[in-house]
Amino acid sequence: MTSPAFDVDNFLSQPLTARIATHGPTVRPVWFLWEDGAFWVLTGPWARLFDHVRSNPGVALVVDACDIETGLVQQVIARGDAELVPFDVPRGRRKLIRYLGADESGWDARFVNYLYDDPGERGTTWLRLVPDSLSAQDLSYSVTA
Repeated sequence: MTSPAFDVDNFLSQPLTARIATHGPTVRPVWFLWEDGAFWVLTGPWARLFDHVRSNPGVALVVDACDIETGLVQQVIARGDAELVPFDVPRGRRKLIRYLGADESGWDARFVNYLYDDPGERGTTWLRLVPDSLSAQDLSYSVTA
């Protein structure tokens, strides 16, 4: 892991969208939770991501931010073998709150369903990526007026 010039945990705690790549290659945007040194992505048998990881667990994941008005450019790139692990509601709630806010009554029903449907029946699963490699770079630049 490289030593970034910014706080990676703080950066990854923001509600940013990651892009995850699987074999094929296939790239898709995902919401994630960075917790316990791992990226957690909600998936299940309804998603191609689930099947791709079952057949080949090698993935790459990128989270980045770019603000041309301030010159902020930061990125985190993770690689490793993902695993599919049982879904747990408390972690699911923490993930959804960071993107949708704490008031579940305002959430779209499909997100609420992840928390209240039977994960065994629906097949809701976590993709968990503990990176074999993680690089973080601050490529920010000065903006002149």
